[in-house]
Amino acid sequence: MHSFTYTAYPARVVFGAGALQHLAREIDALGARRALVLCTPEQVDAARRVAELLGERAAGIFPGAVMHVPIEIARAARAEARRLGADCAVAIGGGSTTGLGKAIALDSELPLLAIPTTYAGSEMTSIYGLTEGAVKTTGRDARVLPRTVIYDPELTLTLPLGMSVTSGLNAIAHAAEGLYAHDGNPITALMAEEGLRAFAAALPMLARDPRDLDARGDALYGAWLCGCVLGAVAMGLHHKLCHTLGGSFNLPHAEVHAVILPHALAYNAAHAPGAMARIARALGVSDAARGVFDLATALGAPTSLRAIGMPADGLERAADLAATTPYPNPRPLERAALRALLQRAFDGAVPQG
Repeated sequence: MHSFTYTAYPARVVFGAGALQHLAREIDALGARRALVLCTPEQVDAARRVAELLGERAAGIFPGAVMHVPIEIARAARAEARRLGADCAVAIGGGSTTGLGKAIALDSELPLLAIPTTYAGSEMTSIYGLTEGAVKTTGRDARVLPRTVIYDPELTLTLPLGMSVTSGLNAIAHAAEGLYAHDGNPITALMAEEGLRAFAAALPMLARDPRDLDARGDALYGAWLCGCVLGAVAMGLHHKLCHTLGGSFNLPHAEVHAVILPHALAYNAAHAPGAMARIARALGVSDAARGVFDLATALGAPTSLRAIGMPADGLERAADLAATTPYPNPRPLERAALRALLQRAFDGAVPQG
């Protein structure tokens, strides 16, 4: 018998094509009256649409969200929320925008409503991250968990195929690591395997037709499940490496996940055979690490750190950073093996343990 502890985190989910129409109702349900709408500079039009739907409930728009939540941007957003008298925040976009909303909630305890337009999964977690002095730190705090999440597949129809693929692989990473988490449980394992299955079906369909609404719905469903896994259990080597590479070298978040995941799985494979079997089964392949690598290749995702801007002279520092902080992982962290992993990921080589 496997002993476990499972904690269900409170969150309201509104899912379906056209679900954005319920936004004003959901703001009222929070007991809020003035919402600060958050977005990246590239998603101002989407934020304006949200503000129009909110009408007099919209306090203003802050279009400054960027990757890895620099502390300076977080402070500016908090100050803007105070200046406008906002009593809640609405984040529309991917993980960068949700992360900014969490940074506001962490400091001010304003309730956060998230409207994901990618498959990042951050909206289902109490995990936050802030980058200061080129070092990204993460933590968990119940205050940052979005109170409500609106999943509307129609909002992902314009997500470019390349971003859809890397964002999907990012979500797959949450589920894959959740299957060998030291604090895993039967509920998150079911979510993880189903989330992997959903993405394995949806991503090739999107590659054929990026405007396939059913495939978009399946992918967003998978993102929800994978995000729940991310929020419920501890992540291991893969996520540690991605935070190190992203925060210290300013690499694009989803692309880093796409590159690193097959190599992290290969590193852990011999120490987590049950998890690897479930990953392979969900993806319909015989080998988990090679299956993820082949899926990324077939979908046109980046498969090397070199291709996404990692400097070759940063590999030694990255290995040092990854090896110095202990955290749970099926295989002990060995500096030489981590350095070899990073070299294979840099070169885009086939993963191996």
